[in-house]
Amino acid sequence: MFSYSKFSFSPFLLRRADPRVSASFNIDTPQDPNSTGPHGSNANFDEEFRKGKERGRVMGGSDGGGGVVIGKKKKSKEKVEWVCCNCGYSAGQWWGVCRSCNVSGTMKEAKFSSDAGTVISGFSVLEDSVGSWLPQQEGELRPLRLAEVNRGIDHHHWRIPLSGPFGDEVCRVLGGGLVPGSLTLIGGDPGVGKSTLLLQLQSLQKGTMMVKHLQLYMSLVKRVLSKLVTERIGLGFNQIFIYIQDILKKVKHLSPGALIVDSIQTVYLKGVMGSPGGIMQVKECTSALLRFAKKTNIPVLLIGHVTKSGKITKHQVLEHIVDVVLYMEGEKYSSHRMLRAVKNRFGSTDELGVFEMSHSGLQAISNASKMFLSEQHLDSEILAGLAVAVIMDGSRTFLIEIQALCLSSSTGSRQVNGIQLNRADMIISVLIKQAGLRLREHAVFLNVVSGLTLAETAGDLAIAAAICSSCLEIPIPNDIAFIGEIGLGGELRMVHRMDKRVYTVAKLGFRMCIVPKVAEKALGTEGLEKMKVVGCRNLKEVINTVFPDIRMKRR
Repeated sequence: MFSYSKFSFSPFLLRRADPRVSASFNIDTPQDPNSTGPHGSNANFDEEFRKGKERGRVMGGSDGGGGVVIGKKKKSKEKVEWVCCNCGYSAGQWWGVCRSCNVSGTMKEAKFSSDAGTVISGFSVLEDSVGSWLPQQEGELRPLRLAEVNRGIDHHHWRIPLSGPFGDEVCRVLGGGLVPGSLTLIGGDPGVGKSTLLLQLQSLQKGTMMVKHLQLYMSLVKRVLSKLVTERIGLGFNQIFIYIQDILKKVKHLSPGALIVDSIQTVYLKGVMGSPGGIMQVKECTSALLRFAKKTNIPVLLIGHVTKSGKITKHQVLEHIVDVVLYMEGEKYSSHRMLRAVKNRFGSTDELGVFEMSHSGLQAISNASKMFLSEQHLDSEILAGLAVAVIMDGSRTFLIEIQALCLSSSTGSRQVNGIQLNRADMIISVLIKQAGLRLREHAVFLNVVSGLTLAETAGDLAIAAAICSSCLEIPIPNDIAFIGEIGLGGELRMVHRMDKRVYTVAKLGFRMCIVPKVAEKALGTEGLEKMKVVGCRNLKEVINTVFPDIRMKRR
């Protein structure tokens, strides 16, 4: 059914519309001498007339003699339209540039039959090709109640489990494991590790078949690359296939445990207009793979390329078709990789998988909460302006470091990295107004360590503490963490999942955690025996708690 861009193939034979050739009904000349010819009442002629009328080939006679005129079936009119093979926009005339997607050279001619209302040429996928994977038995087409669908299913063991630390991390994101018959799409920047992730997934799930597209032409280069891949990850060659023709037909006979297609932009379906990777090809190929997965109960995993903005190519089309959408994220110069679920019909989208890219592939990180913390020396002078914030991404809790640098007698400029500029300006203004810090003549620089981007408001208190530490030139002990949102009045506000954040800080061995006063009353004492939780109402109390020997001067 599918083909790669360097070869063309199709597992289905597409049936073209039958040409509308005219058929005539031949009448033999009567041999009976008593016959009166076509204008008389001959028995043979009457019989031929009756048969021809039943076949629909005889058209009305004339007055008096009732003569017969043998004619052609009336041809149906054909409607010609020009359709863009990139976005599907149609127009009544040809345009050099598509008016919808503004791409040149994509308008192709398509002819429609007026009587049937179907395409007789152009980019139509016939029911004979893609419809063969749909249920054909009459009993499968009846409506089913949800109770009938769930009957006889063990919901505790209906997923396909993945073993090992790596498998456990992937199962966390999927919601417990692979679902039979599911269609999963994985996207990410080039080189982030999408193929590596699925190669390692293939080693965990026995019988998984992977179809990989490699733009290589020399067999020597293929062998060298395959050797590097297998030596690095430790996989065999048996279940990795390159340039597979008629993918679905061959997969159906092999009955693998799962099917991996790398990537969806490199396969195409004959009968659909457009080159591989176009919106029409991607949509029809993904739809056919979805029908294949539901019919055969084989899980299918697709890799999707991303655009410059970080979105999967044709993402709006693909995300509506597939069951699960996963994104692989990671900084270009960092070894950390994060796998998050954007859409999941079988589980939550709040889960996050954390990995580290090593020379032997992706490795699951056992303690992801402190992976962004650097080695620190208690009460070191060089750590002035450094505070620890506790943030959450999905259901995972991370501790990150906020750096601040205040320069006096400067122009008062502000530079931030990893923090929203408007948020930073608001916190600095609150420190000037409510805490009495003289920051008007200071140049303030803020940075989030490890290249992360702080999006939630739970890091406000850590940002304020880092600025105070740099301005006062007093380092904050590295065993103090900060959790809380700052209001315009300098008050501290609650954030969601406060209990989980505080318990994570306690497990990592911190001595003190600064939280809003309201949160201190709501937290229990279980698990917090070795850590002191200090509740503060506003920024003044925070400064007096962290820097007790400093007497604040008001403006």
